[in-house]
Amino acid sequence: MFAVEALDVGHWVARYIYPFARITGLLMVMPLLGTRMVSQRIRIILALFITLVVTPVLPPMPLFDGLSVASFIVILQQLLIGIVLGFVVEVLNQVFVIAGQLIAMQTGLGIATTVDPGQGASVVVVSQWFLFMVSLVFLSLNGHLVLIEILIESFRTLPVGFSSFSSEQLGLLVEWTGWMFAAAVVIALPAMTALLVVNLAFGVMTRAAPQLNIFALGFPVTMIVGLFIIWLNISDMAAGYQNHMETLFDFLKKLVLL
Repeated sequence: MFAVEALDVGHWVARYIYPFARITGLLMVMPLLGTRMVSQRIRIILALFITLVVTPVLPPMPLFDGLSVASFIVILQQLLIGIVLGFVVEVLNQVFVIAGQLIAMQTGLGIATTVDPGQGASVVVVSQWFLFMVSLVFLSLNGHLVLIEILIESFRTLPVGFSSFSSEQLGLLVEWTGWMFAAAVVIALPAMTALLVVNLAFGVMTRAAPQLNIFALGFPVTMIVGLFIIWLNISDMAAGYQNHMETLFDFLKKLVLL
């Protein structure tokens, strides 16, 4: 008869379940794979495959009773670590989503909305376009592979069973979240400045020729100028996203190595 002892269960949990929980947490929230466009079954299968591949190169895991409360707490901790790493990367993509919303509000394109299949919500078309662009750049630069590499490295710097994140690490997370809004404003600033000049020009026209219907003329002109500015800056945005990705991975390495 095939008998399974408690020691064997604890060994399997320590060797496979702990890494599986951290990898699953990353895949739950990371760009592209963490959206509704990828089913939960696909994410679980991919997490299981990555776990089986990387487990032989991971450092030894601490042994807990596989069916104890301590083991359950460690699994939740690994899940949280993976979610934090994925959330940091998702923040970078949301920078361009916020920038697109700022530009859309200034150009009058905010009325053009569509349903985001990844989030299941109504979003501005400009933001969705920016999100598609940065997602393609993320894949073309092998950002998903670098992210998985950093996750595997975290098993050495943030071993299974460590106490918690330090105050320095929590401070870095808060600082990174604040950076998101500052970077979004910087990305949208050229378009917002150009549109401010256009609005000032319409203000001068209103004072010079009050009989002109500025509301009927200004709305389509503002949209056309906004689309033209987006077209001029689209290549710089892709290059800027690449620079932001380098900043992101430097931040992740600093977060993991602290």
